[in-house]
Amino acid sequence: MSVLNYFFGSKTAAAEDAKAAAPQVSGLPLAKGMSLSQWLQNVRSNPLLDHRTTETLPETADVVIIGGGISGATTALTLLQSQTPPKSIVMLEARELCSGATGRNAGHCKPDQWRGFLKYQKKFGTEQALKILANEQDTWEKIVAYVKENNVDCDLWVGKTLDVPVTDEVAEATAKIFEACKAAGGPTDKVEVITDKAEAVKRSRIKSACAVYAWDASTLYPWKLVAHVIKRCLGMGLNLQTWTPALSVTASPTTPGSWIVTTERGTITTPTVVHCTNAYAGAILPEFAPVIQPRPHMCNRAVPPRAWSGSGALQNSYGVLLPNGALFSINPRCTADGVVLFGGSNPGQGELEKYVDEKPERRTFDGLSNFEPVTKPVREFTQNEFEGWGTEFAPGEGYDYSWSGIIGDTADGVPYVGPVPGKKGQWICAGHNGHGMARVFTCGPALAKLMQGAKWADINLPEVFQITEERLARLQAGEKNFKHRM
Repeated sequence: MSVLNYFFGSKTAAAEDAKAAAPQVSGLPLAKGMSLSQWLQNVRSNPLLDHRTTETLPETADVVIIGGGISGATTALTLLQSQTPPKSIVMLEARELCSGATGRNAGHCKPDQWRGFLKYQKKFGTEQALKILANEQDTWEKIVAYVKENNVDCDLWVGKTLDVPVTDEVAEATAKIFEACKAAGGPTDKVEVITDKAEAVKRSRIKSACAVYAWDASTLYPWKLVAHVIKRCLGMGLNLQTWTPALSVTASPTTPGSWIVTTERGTITTPTVVHCTNAYAGAILPEFAPVIQPRPHMCNRAVPPRAWSGSGALQNSYGVLLPNGALFSINPRCTADGVVLFGGSNPGQGELEKYVDEKPERRTFDGLSNFEPVTKPVREFTQNEFEGWGTEFAPGEGYDYSWSGIIGDTADGVPYVGPVPGKKGQWICAGHNGHGMARVFTCGPALAKLMQGAKWADINLPEVFQITEERLARLQAGEKNFKHRM
């Protein structure tokens, strides 16, 4: 299946009555029903959305990067800033710039300090579990440093994120994970723990809070961060081609060691292809199709009522820990417009997955919006848990919109980074399990260094992120998905 079909599908519930061919505006195809996230809605006049550095597609390039999100951007920047940068890099983006997972998340960069420890420990052992947590802290620090050093206008907030279990059972399970991580030497010293319920309610402002775990994290405007990186890359010679889906990558029959990247607008011959398409990687690399599962996800946006605005506005981001592994991820955009974004696998996620399973093409369709089974738990949570939030809103307040995105779940719960096994000259950074903002700012640069000859031991990533023939074969053989939802 081509990336074009992965993106648009043969038919979708939201576009069943759409014309068979996408309409054209200024020569650019329009996606059938592509939803606009908070981030995409607010940059509609930005020329980077449909930027094409050259009118025609270059016939050759030293490097072709497929994907214009944070993975592709950070890989390109690191290559271009190196001592021996490629002479030419072409970046292909199937639709608008950064309109995949990076441009559709809830805007968190939240380094896991402990919550995933037992899952990782069971899967990979204590050493690798601790390395995964350390990498997330490293990634967060690098993002914050980049934004501050380069004065990036991306609504960066740095403050305390609060993990809040809301039942005794969830609190008990949460405490077990925390203590296990602490006993193993994990970074729990960075976490403030409140176990007194009254104090937890006061600190979190959530009525059913049973405990609070607080540590430093960030929220930001991810599209604007990527746009800043891309602008720097363009200044160093990057050729960006939006609305140019890659359809296939095949060995060149005439140039040994080269690959032909086929698009709707022509072909590019190159010795080096970088796959930064996350959940869509299996469309061009069929060997990855069984081990990267696209999973639709929804984010809800709410304009808070007056009691929760101004001096009453939320001042922290949240992970609200619910029974059965459900989660509300809350970003109140403290340094920006104060709109509250609700992500995470909330109690309605199961209904979304049932809806998706009815038709396979829905699994890669991000045009869904205002899906009531996901919005309803958000509405019930805020009304029941936020004192004074209420059920009636003035014009302009309330739950005004939700959008969809596609998460790339890997078969063992961690990304694939490195050379594509058996395809010399092809590289991959994909499968970020809905947690890319806390990983990619180190994974992308690390991949670029590997491409230029660095050894794995030199790039400071957990060994379990490395894609090898052995790992790919083992996962293809049927290892069960390990979903680490943040």
